[in-house]
Amino acid sequence: MTSTTRHVPVAIVGGGQAGLSISYHLKQRGIAHLVFEKRTAAHTWATQRWDTFCLVTPNWQCDLPGHRYDGPDPDGFMTKDEIVAYLEAFVTKVNPPIREGVAVTRVARRHDGLFSVQTSEGEYTAAEIVVASGGYHTPIIPRMAEKLPPAITQIHSNQYRNPAQLPDGAVLVVGSGQSGAQIAEDLHLAGRQVHLAVGDAPRCARFYRGRDVVTWLADMGYYEKTVDDHPLRDGVRDNTNHYVTGRDGGRDIDLRRFAVEGMALYGVLEDYADGALRFRDNLERSLDQADRTYNGINAAIDTYIAETGIVAPHQAPYAPVWEPGEPVTELGLARSGITSIVWCIGFTPDFRWLDASVFNGAGQPKHRRGVTSEDGISFIGLAWLNTWGSGRFGAVGRDAEYIVQVIQTRLGAGEVGLKRAV
Repeated sequence: MTSTTRHVPVAIVGGGQAGLSISYHLKQRGIAHLVFEKRTAAHTWATQRWDTFCLVTPNWQCDLPGHRYDGPDPDGFMTKDEIVAYLEAFVTKVNPPIREGVAVTRVARRHDGLFSVQTSEGEYTAAEIVVASGGYHTPIIPRMAEKLPPAITQIHSNQYRNPAQLPDGAVLVVGSGQSGAQIAEDLHLAGRQVHLAVGDAPRCARFYRGRDVVTWLADMGYYEKTVDDHPLRDGVRDNTNHYVTGRDGGRDIDLRRFAVEGMALYGVLEDYADGALRFRDNLERSLDQADRTYNGINAAIDTYIAETGIVAPHQAPYAPVWEPGEPVTELGLARSGITSIVWCIGFTPDFRWLDASVFNGAGQPKHRRGVTSEDGISFIGLAWLNTWGSGRFGAVGRDAEYIVQVIQTRLGAGEVGLKRAV
């Protein structure tokens, strides 16, 4: 170790709610550490969300360590500004040892067993690395985008803020997961002509039989189910989230109703050629499958109500309010009036800076509850790290506590400077 190399027992890469939760539990145990954040703490909520963004789960599920939601509306849904304020208060409460504006460029094991942590401000060494940078790094924009006319404005969902930022004319939203469905709704409510390319995302009800569906599922123990308990096991991590919204107090997102109101729906966007957009003939199947999921969740709630003897108002299954006609698999771009496209088809992970054999063929980390097979490397903040809430405010704190317990055990008494700040 050279004189210019600084040492820290635990290096946390990422200063969002996941990294801050790790910092909270390390501080509780007096374990010295540093959080490296290439921008500012919890910045993505302020810089990569649209103006009308809000939570899709009730505020009472916000339970960061030592920072449970205690506002006036536990059954409501925090708006973007309220989320930012909630997280700013968490940062203040944790008061983490954080290096903002410092990017980690490479982490690799040294011959002496420590990790070399290369950063934009120099080299550190660490005995433990916690990857808290999430799994949403590189926005996905397909190669077909390169073939579209340069006059078409193209942005990714993480760049979308409001309808006014897009040029006049119709908007094509590609993808119907949570972001795509909510952005399509935002544009639709603003009076824009929306064309929506629908994928295979499922949907769920906002309220059912007198209560929020999230509350029912919590009572049913769904949010305590671990990856090991889930029928899909590790495969559940690849599932697309159900689309629903907390906007204006919460409501369903019903693409069929949007169609009744004038939104144009298509199947998956497959290509652009000869001046035309080409869509897959899967719209009817996708809408039907989303409705089956919707009614299936409600049926499970019905069963729970019957088995527990709870008194709740009756509610009929969802019945479609619109059916697709003849499939539209080709749409002339000039004739459509589309002047902009919002790509809402997700992100790919980018962990190239971490030189370690802890990834599968798809570039996703292999772990159990965030702990990898390589001593000293852990992950946190990923979808279904352990439970449904692992990538959310609800369970990331519990995940952090478990990982920190593992770290404390591994460090033991052998780590020099265990309780000494850098």
